[in-house]
Amino acid sequence: MRPDPLPMRHARTLRRLLAAAATAFALASPAAMAQTPGSLDPRPLPALANPDDPALPAKELFGRAAEPAPLEARALGSYAGGCLAGAMALPVDGPGWRVMRLSRNRNWGHPDLVALLERLAAATPQAVGWPGLLVGDLSQPRGGPMIWGHASHQIGLDADVWLTPMPERGVSPAERETMMATSVVRPDRRDVDPEIWTPAHARLVALAAREPRVERIFVNAAIKRALCRDTTGDRSWLSKVRPMWGHDYHMHVRITCPPGQAGCEPQAAVPPGDGCDATLDWWFSDEVLNPAPSSGGGRREKTLADLPDACRRVLVAR
Repeated sequence: MRPDPLPMRHARTLRRLLAAAATAFALASPAAMAQTPGSLDPRPLPALANPDDPALPAKELFGRAAEPAPLEARALGSYAGGCLAGAMALPVDGPGWRVMRLSRNRNWGHPDLVALLERLAAATPQAVGWPGLLVGDLSQPRGGPMIWGHASHQIGLDADVWLTPMPERGVSPAERETMMATSVVRPDRRDVDPEIWTPAHARLVALAAREPRVERIFVNAAIKRALCRDTTGDRSWLSKVRPMWGHDYHMHVRITCPPGQAGCEPQAAVPPGDGCDATLDWWFSDEVLNPAPSSGGGRREKTLADLPDACRRVLVAR
């Protein structure tokens, strides 16, 4: 059961705190931005002056879609260049999970992803020893590029699972928007923090990686290093666990394209081996841990023309 909303006077106070916190996070590192607090009073984005402008970034269109497209469930395009038809919402509360940051409206996914998360949550108490999972972003109601926060998560096959156990008690609306996941990585980013990282964290990653439909799990390189060092016995699942910038407080779970959906572009297979070789060492080099300042100049924004043709129909479907 969803907790009762806060009294009005408490909600007003929280909104002021959220605004201040959001400003602070906007000045922080990109990794911190991923945990930006949400809002108890989300407002719709303003209407676009010219939504048919071919130069308009696609994120402006998909970021304004509040409901899923009433079409057959299909993942269309690539993980970082596509959209989602017939999305299903992961319920905000379930037996073994709670969805966080509800104000983002990003708890939508392909039905196969929703089923996968429900299976993981059901297995977590026995396999991991946690009461359940805290789930972050999946996709937007119609997938597509997001105005901020992710380059992928566009076709309903990606989900962020926090590396923080679900509380045994309920999670209030305010906590869903302001509670912060705990980084398990040491401040120097060279290994996990032994005061925070536990065998349960490793069991959770292994549980997800052993799922046949899971294609990749992105984690901070320090987490991968710890898994490589500590895993005994079957190590075959380690090949799916890939180092990635950030990802120090959550694991990014990606599943394969749904069987028979030709419009979904699969990712290249993971390289052979467990990934615990010299390729992992690069992530701890000075060029990664202490990169040179950016020269500016970001990527060109994707427009609707850069996405599969079917995404036009997804956008206008009513």
